[in-house]
Amino acid sequence: MKYRDNAQLDASQMGSARGGGRGRGGKVALGGGAGLVVLILALLFGLNPDDLLGASGPQAESDQAPASQASTYEQCKTGADIARDRDCRFVAYTNSIQSYWAQAYVGYRKIQVIPFTGQVSTACGTATSAVGPFYCPGDTTVYLDTAFFDQLTSQLGAQGGDAAEAYVFAHEFGHHIQNLTGVMGKVQSQGAGQTGPKSGGVRLELQADCYAGVWLKHAANDPQSPIAEVTRDDLRRAVDAAAAVGDDRIQKRMQGQVRPESWTHGSAEQRQKWLMQGFNSGDPNTCDTFASGAL
Repeated sequence: MKYRDNAQLDASQMGSARGGGRGRGGKVALGGGAGLVVLILALLFGLNPDDLLGASGPQAESDQAPASQASTYEQCKTGADIARDRDCRFVAYTNSIQSYWAQAYVGYRKIQVIPFTGQVSTACGTATSAVGPFYCPGDTTVYLDTAFFDQLTSQLGAQGGDAAEAYVFAHEFGHHIQNLTGVMGKVQSQGAGQTGPKSGGVRLELQADCYAGVWLKHAANDPQSPIAEVTRDDLRRAVDAAAAVGDDRIQKRMQGQVRPESWTHGSAEQRQKWLMQGFNSGDPNTCDTFASGAL
């Protein structure tokens, strides 16, 4: 993934873990980077990931986006800073994704990404690094476990790279779009125990994958975007990451057998398919994983 050196970065979209806990409750939306411990427990024992997180209360959106806070990303001013400080790439991903959705979704309001290590307090409850990156609808915030990308390559076998990381970011923002459209609330209101290849939970995750693909298609189109080019290799790495976090791939790696009835995020094939659906179409309207016959 190539960056525009002269593109301006907005570090105010990155918050501090001290900002967690605002809002009025909700369930954690496990995303493309659902943490290893939580996801493996769910897959091995048929548990609902939300039940492992201590999240409770009705799903709700905060009245306003979290206030900007001082963060470790204040030094990230332009795309050129990414070469000097690799952490600035997180700002670039966030800025590009939100810039796209601001013009693609009427009424979109920019939110924050809050990096954390160990554990973090959110409106969806206290989450540990076992959760990995996730979106909390209660405070409309994406929480970034900064150690996850090492797990993605070392434990899940993904090739990694910036495009793979950006896919995970974009997936979490896909959950934010689902929160805005009301789709997330409808699925979560159906309660726990939604597992299986065609379950509501899996459809939710695959739609977020599709939204990630849509953004990837448009990431370099805006001349103001910090993303200058998405290459064929970038797309290959993003698709590879989507496959690596497929339920069947994780089950096979961790327990040596596949149990589709316990899937919570979709198979490697499903995740690749819907990521490519979004990329090939470039249109979020083609991401209706809830349509009859979609799965």
